[in-house]
Parts: sequence; C-alpha cells; structure tokens
Amino acid sequence: MCLGFVGLLVVGVYVAAGNLGGLGGKGTVGLAKGAVPDQYQALVAKWGDLCPALNPAVLAAQLYTESNWDPTAESHAAAQGIAQFIPETWATQGIDGNGDGKRNVWDPSDAIPSAASYDCQLASDVKSVPGDITDNMLAAYNAGPYRVIKAGGVPAISETQGYVKSIRSLEKSFARPLTRVAPSQQAAGAIYFAQDKLGTPYLWGGEGGKEDNGRFDCSGLTQAAYRSVGIELPRVANDQWNAGPHPGRNELLPGDLVFFAHDLKDPRSIHHVGLYVGGGYMIHAPRTGAVIRFEKIDAQPDYIGATRVTADGAKALPRPVKANAV
Repeated sequence: MCLGFVGLLVVGVYVAAGNLGGLGGKGTVGLAKGAVPDQYQALVAKWGDLCPALNPAVLAAQLYTESNWDPTAESHAAAQGIAQFIPETWATQGIDGNGDGKRNVWDPSDAIPSAASYDCQLASDVKSVPGDITDNMLAAYNAGPYRVIKAGGVPAISETQGYVKSIRSLEKSFARPLTRVAPSQQAAGAIYFAQDKLGTPYLWGGEGGKEDNGRFDCSGLTQAAYRSVGIELPRVANDQWNAGPHPGRNELLPGDLVFFAHDLKDPRSIHHVGLYVGGGYMIHAPRTGAVIRFEKIDAQPDYIGATRVTADGAKALPRPVKANAV
C-alpha cells in the first residue's frame, strides 16, 4: 500500500510540473524566512537596498559564498571577516557601518555595510556598460570594472562567468518568492530512489556505498537520491539548504527537501533533512537504531523550512575551494 501511495505521489509530481511550470515568477528583493541567520537579517535587508543594482538576496548570496556567515573567517590569502575583504581593499572600501567611530573588518555591522557599499561603487563604475546591471556589478566584483568596461559586459573569463551565474542562482535561495515556486522536474526520480531504500538501517555518516553496506544517514540519503537524477548536493544537511528556492509550508510538493534545526532563526543550526513525498509525509533516515521510513513532518517539532532543489542552485553552492575574495 505504501508503494502505491508513493507511486501516486510521483505521478502527481509530473502533473504538477505540467500544470504549474509557468507559475514560478521572478523573486522579490525581500529575504525568504529563515534564509539568513537572524543576527544578520536586519543588516542584509537594510544594506541590500543601497542601490538599484543590489538587492538583499544578492548581498546574502555573496556573504554566504564568501564566509558561510562566519565573522571570524580568514582565508589563506588573508581575506578577513564575514565579507572576506583583503586588507588592501578594506583600507579603501571599509566603512563605519554602525557609527561607533571605527572601521572593523571583523565586525559584521561594519563589514556587511562595506560589502554593499563596495558593490554599489562597482555598479557605478560600470553603469554605462550594456547588459544587466547586477550581472555587470558582480563581474566587476570578480574581475574588476576595467575588464567589464573593456568587454562591454561580463567578460569571457570562465571564473568570472561562473561567479556571476553562481551568485544569481544562489540569489533565488535567499529571495522571498512573489509567486509559487516552479516544481522540480527531477523530483520523481529522487523519490523513486529513496522509496527503494525504505527499511534500510540508519548509519551515521553513511552514504550508501559498499563500505556502508548500503546504509545512509539523513543527508547521505537525500544526496544519493538527487545524485541518481544527475544533481550533486553537498554532503551536509545545512549545506543542502541553499540548493534552490524555499517554498512555503502550504506550497510543498513531492521531492522538496524538508529541514529541521535547533534554532529556527538560524539555518546554520540545521541538523536533519528528509525528502517530502506529499500528504504531510517525508521519507527520511531518522537516527541510529531506526530504519529509513515514512514519517510525518510534524513528528519532529523543529521544522525550519524546505528547499526545492534545482540543478543550477546545487551547482552554485560553495565548494571547498572558495570564490575569490575582494
């Protein structure tokens, strides 16, 4: 009966994809609930509207890419703080965002405003260049305004083109959608994979390989399910959170990843993920001593939100090698 239930849900995914594919509109510049850690939400929302080329979701995507919201981050190239400024750039672009008379690269209340200010300065530098103003601003951030001006747009540099695409893709993960989020075309295949693993014992750190005897933990299961349809997710649950836009609770569709966190105001505290199958149920690998199974989302009290995985969103997620610092 359970297999038949899932089969009907999977058919529903394809029906939904056909009927709703045109409903995924352009996102608003507001921030999705829970997308930005609570202590930085107001700063990003305020300074993300500093100029027309910038919006809070773009600023959030940059900060996430640079430091994953870590104000103590320091790279091997001496890039520092939540916005990863190198000292030379901070010396000319750092501002006193909180008005305390100091410019402190380690203080997010200075570094986040400085990142926004620097973005807008670059946007002004390339304002006469044809094309999308935000794309050109991001390209200038990565390659410098001279190259953008010389190229008449985003230059034909693979790193720069990849940086622009990544930030614009991640923007969708941080933006609050205006309309329903378009359904995932790969959702049905991911569900079929997870369905086939029902009854498999949980293994902490398990990724389903021979060395794990085919066992998974929660994020190992969701990673493998989407890998089976050609989408490579990060290994850890809280890193999978930004693999696409965030539908509301009343907009969940089969194939969405559903997340649970210790602190519902901080996505960095996500500790569990499941694969939504419809009707308020998910397939997940719960814990040591349990098996992969169906369970209601509400069986856990700490639901923080959901992600509708996209190929571009997954590709845009930061990998072990960081993007260029400013």
